[in-house]
Amino acid sequence: MRTPAGAECARYYEDHYRGKEQRVCRAKRSERSLSWRPADCGACPVPGILLRNGSPDLELVLTTRRNLFGRRSTSVEAWCTRHALPIGDPVTGCPECIRLEDLGDARVHMD
Repeated sequence: MRTPAGAECARYYEDHYRGKEQRVCRAKRSERSLSWRPADCGACPVPGILLRNGSPDLELVLTTRRNLFGRRSTSVEAWCTRHALPIGDPVTGCPECIRLEDLGDARVHMD
């Protein structure tokens, strides 16, 4: 669904049925995160990550904080649920999953 910032995001949902104004971010949030606001979508990295990495094992955890100037900023932590590993670059994905895919591709080409 298209976010208020204009990006397509699988974690965003809105419903305007019969005058109900419901906007929800369904991304997992850390305990120390501020509550979500629709304006947070403008600086959210999740749509770009999901566009480039479609792994079903990718779990993203968002944290929204205020910086020194009082502005809100959103950061993301990524985890591989298959290998229970933190992922440094969520766009690239889990290094262990990539290694296993490369091994599988090598076996197919050897046959």
